[in-house]
Amino acid sequence: MAPLAGKRIGLLTAHASRANGGVFEALVGQVDVLRKLGAQPVVFALADEHHPEDAWRLDGAEIHLASLVGPTQPGFAPALPGLLRQASLDLLHLHGIWHYVSHAAGQWANASGRPLVVSPHGMLDPWITERNRWKKDLARLAWEQRAWGAATAFHALTDAEAADIRQETGCEQSAVIPNPAPPASPLADRMPPPMALYLGRIHPKKNLIALLEGWLAARPDLPPDATLTIAGWGDAEGVAALERFLGSHGPSIQFVGPMFGSQKAALLDVARFTILPSLSEGLPMAILESWAAGVPTLMSAACHLPQGFAAGAAVDSGTESGSIARALVSGFTMGEDRWLAMSGAAQALATGPFAPHSIARSWDGFYRELIASSPAPS
Repeated sequence: MAPLAGKRIGLLTAHASRANGGVFEALVGQVDVLRKLGAQPVVFALADEHHPEDAWRLDGAEIHLASLVGPTQPGFAPALPGLLRQASLDLLHLHGIWHYVSHAAGQWANASGRPLVVSPHGMLDPWITERNRWKKDLARLAWEQRAWGAATAFHALTDAEAADIRQETGCEQSAVIPNPAPPASPLADRMPPPMALYLGRIHPKKNLIALLEGWLAARPDLPPDATLTIAGWGDAEGVAALERFLGSHGPSIQFVGPMFGSQKAALLDVARFTILPSLSEGLPMAILESWAAGVPTLMSAACHLPQGFAAGAAVDSGTESGSIARALVSGFTMGEDRWLAMSGAAQALATGPFAPHSIARSWDGFYRELIASSPAPS
C-alpha cells in the first residue's frame, strides 16, 4: 500500500492557475507528488479567469473554488472557510501568504485541531517584505500572525528561506524541502543557437530592466545572430512598459508573451541559456525546468540555488546591468564542449537532488509524522 494511501491532503492557495506564477508550478508538482504517494490532493483556491484553461494541469486533484468578493488583494472569499470545514481533511498545506487564504487556513487549524503546514514560497524574503510594507503590516495584524501561530509546521524551499521564516515568525525550525524538477528531456548532443531565454512573470523583482540594459551593453561582444527571448506574463501596465522599451531597441530582443506546456518546451529546446537575474526568489521553477531540459542558466544568487554554481550548471549573473552583460558574454563565447558539460551538469541536478522521487520521499516522511500526531478528521 502507498505510504499516504487514503489520506486527504488539502492544498490551499490564492489561485490555482497561471495567475499564481511560480507558486502554481509548485502546486502542480505537489499534486503529482501526493498522487504518487497514494494520497488524495484536494485543491482550494479563489476562482479566477485563468483556472478553466489551466485546470488540466491539476489532473487527479479534487478542486474547490471560492468566489471572490471585492478586489483581488487581499482576496476576500467568504465561502472558503466553509469549503475547508466540509472537506474532511487529514492535513492542510497553505501555499503562499499575504492573502485572505491565510486567514481561512488559521481558522481551519484552530477549529479542527489538525495539522497546518505553511509554505511562504519566498514571500518572507526581505525584498518582498519591504515592498509595500504598510500592506504587509496590515496583513500581519489582520490575519497572518494568527495563521502563523496556528501552524503546526513551516516549510522552506531553501536554508535561506528557513532563516527568513525564523526572522519573521519566530519559528526556529522549518522543514527544508525543495520543489521537484519536472521530468527530464533527452539531453542535447550539440550546442543550440545563441538564444538566451527569460521565462517568468513580468514583475519588478525579476529585474528585467537590468537584464535588458545588460543585453544592450553586451550586444557588441555577442555573436551577430544572438537573441534574447522574453516569455512571460504580468499586469497590463508592466507588459506595456516592457513593450515600449523593446519598441525602440531593435530586433535582437523579442517578447513572445506567456508560454505554457508544449510552447514552453519548444522554447527550451532551442535555448542556449535561460537567464534570471532576479532580486528575490523562493526557489524558481523556471530554473528547475531549464535544468530538466538540459539548459544551463545565467542566474543571480538571489535564486537560492547555489548547487547550480557548485555543479557547473550555472553562471552567476549578479543583479546589475554590468554583471549581467559580463555573464552573457561569458556564456555566448564559450565553446561547445564546455556548454555540453554544463548541460549535462544541469540535467544531473534535475534528475538527482531535485528529482521528483527524491522530493516525494521527503514529503512522505514529513506529512506522515504530522498526521500521526493529530486527531483523525470527523
